[in-house]
Amino acid sequence: MHPLRNHKSYIAAIGHRLSGLALAIFLPFHFLLLGTALEGAENLDAALAYTDSPLVKIAEWGLVMLLALHLLFGLRVLLLEFTRWPNHAETIGHWVLPGAIASAFVGVIFLLQVL
Repeated sequence: MHPLRNHKSYIAAIGHRLSGLALAIFLPFHFLLLGTALEGAENLDAALAYTDSPLVKIAEWGLVMLLALHLLFGLRVLLLEFTRWPNHAETIGHWVLPGAIASAFVGVIFLLQVL
């Protein structure tokens, strides 16, 4: 493996891109469900009954995790682009694990609210 691909920042960059891609695939389905809920009371009741399914709960948890991961790794990218710290690439590389842990924490909080 190329030495640059072993760096923590590379893992964060891949995580940011993959979470963005997964969000781009998942969000249209989520908005389609929300749109059908706006078509009337019967459709709203059907959509709410559908969202009680465990599969949908897991998908919503995945959406929240992806949003948190994308946000935190995106903030890291913005800091890399717009700051002038000495050795800032190395310093911000240490933010990868805390960003992943923070997104997992957001996911756990979401699960506690859902359950």
